[in-house]
Amino acid sequence: MYVCSCFGITEAQVKKHADAGACTPRQIASACKAGTDCGGCVRRIQALLGRGDCPRRELLDQRQEPVAGSVARPVLSDAA
Repeated sequence: MYVCSCFGITEAQVKKHADAGACTPRQIASACKAGTDCGGCVRRIQALLGRGDCPRRELLDQRQEPVAGSVARPVLSDAA
């Protein structure tokens, strides 16, 4: 079944790109142009991608967790 009629992109193609690591509609668009013309398929692409199924997203969430003591703060002095 076609997801993007503007570029003739099927559900199978979207799923293939998702399996290859595309986690967002923007990444799908970069891979195959789906969603970049009329935009009518973007919600369907979002539905096919689902929420929270992307391993990259989990890795990004882990990187964003603050690590105690890892932020160096500059020492300010009054000497000019």
